[in-house]
Amino acid sequence: MAEGRSRPAWAEVDLGALRHNVGLLGRLVAPSALWAVVKADAYGHGGPAVAGAAVEAGATGLAVALIDEAVEIRRAGVTAPMLLLSEPAPDAADAAVEAGLIPTLCTPAGVASMARAARDRGTTVPVHVKVDTGMHRMGAEPGLVPALVAAVAEQPTLRLDGLWTHLAVADGGTAEDRDFTAGQLDRFDQVVAGLAAAGARPPVLHAANSAGAIAWPAARYDLVRCGIALYGAAPSAGVAESLARAAPGEGLRPVLSLKAHVAAVRELPAGARPSYGRLRPLPERAVVATIPVGYADGVPRALFASGFEVLIGGRRRPLAGMVTMDQIVVDCGPGATIVPGDEVVLLGRQGTEEITATEWARQLGTISYEVLTGIGPRVPRIVTGQAGAGRGRTGRR
Repeated sequence: MAEGRSRPAWAEVDLGALRHNVGLLGRLVAPSALWAVVKADAYGHGGPAVAGAAVEAGATGLAVALIDEAVEIRRAGVTAPMLLLSEPAPDAADAAVEAGLIPTLCTPAGVASMARAARDRGTTVPVHVKVDTGMHRMGAEPGLVPALVAAVAEQPTLRLDGLWTHLAVADGGTAEDRDFTAGQLDRFDQVVAGLAAAGARPPVLHAANSAGAIAWPAARYDLVRCGIALYGAAPSAGVAESLARAAPGEGLRPVLSLKAHVAAVRELPAGARPSYGRLRPLPERAVVATIPVGYADGVPRALFASGFEVLIGGRRRPLAGMVTMDQIVVDCGPGATIVPGDEVVLLGRQGTEEITATEWARQLGTISYEVLTGIGPRVPRIVTGQAGAGRGRTGRR
């Protein structure tokens, strides 16, 4: 085991790959600015380390979902502008100001509570107003935005720095999806035009998530908020094709690899049924390896039925039985020369083979976002590719 690991299972976070992705996306969307979405502990990669590396690589701002996420990143010394993607609750407004965040506002009550918090601290807080153009999750209805912008302007402790919206199906490939996204952008543009006519156009506009940034040039405005693409996964196959056309010869690099060491090896006869439920008989006599990672670590039980494989010795090996809380068992085939301590790759590359979060997502009927954020907190994150800093853990992991 590498120094500092508490168990023979870990996730490697390659900040070199992250910096590559930041550079690629930054060049693609220029002259728009790139802001890195580092919510959910940077999609499970480690918020502080990822935030710092993203800024070093050219991201001019960050975005988080929770104030606590921002506080952890600030404590690591990252001082870049940071957008809070949701309106804070009234009793959290002071914490948002203390953390130096740019709060999102979408209600009159949110404007009032943020203005009070800024006044209590004797400061002026930059804010962004969010418009609901069709996502129907958070944001002000388009017709209510002028009054909300006026309410911000009436508060001497608030400064309107931005207006934004969020795209619901920018990653979609159907005609209906494309029409809906175009409609969202049209509604946003109408709101902006109305504000401009009243002399109240905010200085910064943004709408694009990763899919919008890559596949919808019209959505780039002044900045883009990239999340999943920073971590090396395209939001959809269609978006991956758009990126290949826009940046031929380049590509996103997965940032996270999930690895373990073989904990035990045994040879079992044909017909043996390893693991809970005794669900699958071995088709022939085989070496079976036990790997110390399970569903408590983010390896879902559903992978067993989907034909999930891991990499050992540069080869794909199928599960021999149901995923358990702490372990999986792998059918290495007859006569395999597997020994305890051999490296196992569940996500990542080994030799010429690679298993990606997109592959997991396809097998599970979900999205790569859920795969990456689902890797549990008891899996140590080991940082590689730190500029001049060697190796170490990320965040609270």
